[in-house]
Amino acid sequence: MGVPKQTKLSSIPNVSVVICTLNEEKNIPNVLGNIPSWVNEVVLVDGYSKDKTVSIAKSLMPSIRVLYQPGLGKDDAMKHGFRNVTGDIIVTLDADGSTDPKQLPEFVSLLLKGYDFSKGSRFLKVDPIMPVHRKIGNTMLTLFTNILFGTRYTDVCCGYNAFWTHCLKSIDLPDNQFDYEPVLCAKIKKAGLRVIEVQCQDRGRMSGTSKLRMPTQGLKAALAVLHQRLT
Repeated sequence: MGVPKQTKLSSIPNVSVVICTLNEEKNIPNVLGNIPSWVNEVVLVDGYSKDKTVSIAKSLMPSIRVLYQPGLGKDDAMKHGFRNVTGDIIVTLDADGSTDPKQLPEFVSLLLKGYDFSKGSRFLKVDPIMPVHRKIGNTMLTLFTNILFGTRYTDVCCGYNAFWTHCLKSIDLPDNQFDYEPVLCAKIKKAGLRVIEVQCQDRGRMSGTSKLRMPTQGLKAALAVLHQRLT
C-alpha cells in the first residue's frame, strides 16, 4: 500500500514514539530530525550513555521525554518506555538510524484500519542487504518461531513496530524477563492480536558498532521463544 499523506493523519489518536539509546550521539540527530511533526510524544529511554546522546537529543527536541532504564538490555529499556508513554499508539524506532521515521504514517494507518499490531519486516518481498551472519540468524529464528506458533512471519527481529497501547494489557511483560522482539512476536500470537507486516528497509547502522552480541542474543531469543511455546 502507499504511504498516506500526513495531512490525513490530523485526526488520529495520540502517538508516542519510543527510542532506546546507548551512546548514539552520532545517530540520534538523524532519527529525531525525521520524525513527523504530528507525533505527540517522543520518549527516549537511555541506558546511561557516556557520550552526549541525551544532551544532543534535548537540544534538538526540547519537548522530548528522557527516561533512564532501571535495568540492562534493550528489552528492559523498551518495557520501561512502554509503561511510561501517554499516547494511544506506541511506535518503536531504532536509535542507530537503521529504521526510517518517514514510514511512520504507513505503520500508524494500518492500526487505524483495524490491526492491533503493525510489525516491520526487512524480508517481506525483498532480500535485504545486510551481513550474511545477520541474515542467516534472522532467517533461522523466524523459521523457528513460525514452526512453534504456526505463524507466517518473515522477520521477528525488526525494531520498527507500532501497536495500540491498550494491547499491553494482553501481553505479559514482567520485569527481569527476556522480552526482545522475537519474544514479543510470540506473545502477540498467543494473545490473539491482529498482526500485519510492513515492508521496511534496513538502512544499516549509520555510525558506530552494534551493541548486540549476535550468537548470544540469538540463542537467548530462541530459548525464550521456546519457553513461550511451552507455557
